[in-house]
Amino acid sequence: MLFTSQGAGFAAIFVSRLRPAPIMEMGTRRYRVTPSELIDNEIAGIKDWRGPMSARLRALILEAGPELMEEWKWNTAVWTYKGNVCAVGAFKDHVKVNFFQGAKLLDPAGLFNAGLEAKTSRGIDFHEGDEIKEPALKQLVQAAVAHNLGK
Repeated sequence: MLFTSQGAGFAAIFVSRLRPAPIMEMGTRRYRVTPSELIDNEIAGIKDWRGPMSARLRALILEAGPELMEEWKWNTAVWTYKGNVCAVGAFKDHVKVNFFQGAKLLDPAGLFNAGLEAKTSRGIDFHEGDEIKEPALKQLVQAAVAHNLGK
């Protein structure tokens, strides 16, 4: 493909929206589904506290960055805008928000609590009962988008 979601301007966004939807298999049938539908299905399949936590994080990410594209990469929900911004994944005992360029972002609220030794990424692990510092998380998402715009 000539343009990717990391390319410049409208053409890159337009072309990335035209990518064929991945195929999801259910029994013997195969369906084309959008990344947003895959994320919906993933969240719906999580029956404990991690499902609502993942859904709330998704909503906050989209509120903070309405220009973000939802994608399904590495079997994970990923939000992009001129590059990867963040991802959310449910693990056995926590839900992680990973910021791909987190090491380059200011975190005045001290949300980053995972991957602090990584060269570029930073994460926030949420465990059962944790509360989301919503304004601070939205600021991190906005800072990550701004970082991608300034590359």
